[in-house]
Amino acid sequence: MFKKILFVSGGIIIFISGTFLYGITSNFRTVTLQDALRQKGLTEVTNPQIVIIRNQYLLRLYSDSVLVKEYRAVFGTNKGVKRLSGDRGTPAGEYIICRIDTVHQYESFLQLNYPNMDDMVAGLRDGYLTQEEFNQMRFRYYYQDCRPDSGSRMTAIGIHGIGQLNFLFKNLPFVFNWTNGSAAVSNESIRELLSVVKKGTPVVIRPN
Repeated sequence: MFKKILFVSGGIIIFISGTFLYGITSNFRTVTLQDALRQKGLTEVTNPQIVIIRNQYLLRLYSDSVLVKEYRAVFGTNKGVKRLSGDRGTPAGEYIICRIDTVHQYESFLQLNYPNMDDMVAGLRDGYLTQEEFNQMRFRYYYQDCRPDSGSRMTAIGIHGIGQLNFLFKNLPFVFNWTNGSAAVSNESIRELLSVVKKGTPVVIRPN
């Protein structure tokens, strides 16, 4: 009996170790942003744009219209499109980076101007927002007020790193969605993005 338990436990340990080793080996092949720029014949990123494709778990960084680099990304645990705070869905639409927080529990946070007008209109139409909430959000949207709004039924959404569990999560060889609806990339990836994006950088989130 003891030998059987030992055998099973050993098999599990070997499997888990092999899984992480595969993930680590895959990450060793990751090209840095500077190397990616050189491969494209570029010296810097100009007019940066980000396109996120949820069903492919990708975040794409563009310089003008040139695809510079792809990053692995994960999202909210809810596979549906985000409707309100707490549903853990990821929104879909066109946004801009409206706030950059470099001191964050998940390394850094590039907050998006979510909800945009399409999100607000849909929320009002479908009963997720009251008229008063809609009016308040519309005012903030037009005046580009991007402060965190803990009292709203719409939560702060953006792009962030992983934080303290970076080594564990970035080396998983499978997809594990865990965020509140934001897009999460590795700490190394968010640092690269921070080096080229700014407030006003456009971000498109596509479900597929």
